Parts: sequence; C-alpha cells; structure tokens
Amino acid sequence: MNETASLSRVLAFIRERGWEYTYHEEEGCGSIDFSYRGVPYHIWEFADGERGVETNLRHGGKQEELLGDYEAELLEIMKEW
Repeated sequence: MNETASLSRVLAFIRERGWEYTYHEEEGCGSIDFSYRGVPYHIWEFADGERGVETNLRHGGKQEELLGDYEAELLEIMKEW
C-alpha cells in the first residue's frame, strides 16, 4: 500500500484501534473510508491550491473541510471518541 506521508499517522491510529478500512491514493492524495460503531466515516485528501481534507469525522453525516495541520486535527477528533 502506498500511503501519503500526510495521512500515515491517521492510518497508523486506525490500524492501532483495529478498525477495518479501505485506502486509495490518486495523484498524491489519499482517501480513507472506515466504520466506527456502525457509522461510516471518510477522509478525502485534496490539493486544490492549499492542501486539505474533506471529512465527516466531527459531525457524522455532515462534511467539512480541514486545512493547515489537518492530520493533527483528525487525530484529535478520533481520540475523543
């Protein structure tokens, strides 16, 4: 599996928890889909000008964009679960 450096810590966290996931990468941007307690979550990385992710981690069914140090923010959200 070829993992982008920016999502490697998130993937390590998911693996550590033993959650099943799928990972895809295209043009240097990663995409992670996984379920936690029956709720499907996604993290889609993009590089449209500024690099960031689109995710539903914080609000389940509602998507939001995270920019800047988005990997640290993703990990903070998941650690609160």
